Amino acid sequence: MSFAKRVREAADPIWQASFRHSFVQELGQGTLEREKFRYYVMQDAYYLRHFARVQAIGAAKAPDLASTARLAHHAQSTCEAELSLHETFAELLNITEEERAAFVPAPTAYAYTSHMYRAAYEGHLGDVIAAILPCYWLYYEIGERLKTCQPNDPIYEKWIGAYSSDWFRSLVEEQIARLDVIAAAVTEEDRRRMEQHFLISSEYEYEFWDMAYRLERWRSVRPAVNE
Repeated sequence: MSFAKRVREAADPIWQASFRHSFVQELGQGTLEREKFRYYVMQDAYYLRHFARVQAIGAAKAPDLASTARLAHHAQSTCEAELSLHETFAELLNITEEERAAFVPAPTAYAYTSHMYRAAYEGHLGDVIAAILPCYWLYYEIGERLKTCQPNDPIYEKWIGAYSSDWFRSLVEEQIARLDVIAAAVTEEDRRRMEQHFLISSEYEYEFWDMAYRLERWRSVRPAVNE
């Protein structure tokens, strides 16, 4: 069994919880409250800004120019494609400039991005890929599960279409293959650490749905937005 398949199997219980989460299920059914999806979009836009930067750290840590080029391409794709999608959602959901200016990342969004930065700065390229891969891979699997759904909502249909697309699948498969190549060349200690990053990110993916569904807020702390 490849390293990627092994860590995917280890993470399966939490991924199954994500598939069953009310946010995901109701999105596919078209019954998800618009306020919850709107909240998710704003938090996810914050997350993706940092996700792109972690991809760029991966590009800087890559041991060869071909990998540097591909990771830089992934970072650019996140900025151009996924954030473009969020711009579309912002317009469709009437998210105002005032709301963007007043935005505060929720505790889960703040913690998840902090986890990715820690993995990236303290580790090598394998740590970066292990920490970011659940976001790619889980979203693709959710897109595949929901692609036959008919939510009868253009916003939810656009979201499902983005993550069940061939373009997105190719990015996921590339990163899975990259993780396996790196895992085969590093130590067992490295592989254990990479697996831990993968599992933690998988947990945070579940918590992200839950954060949006509960409209999670800080009790007292108001962290500054790190753009």
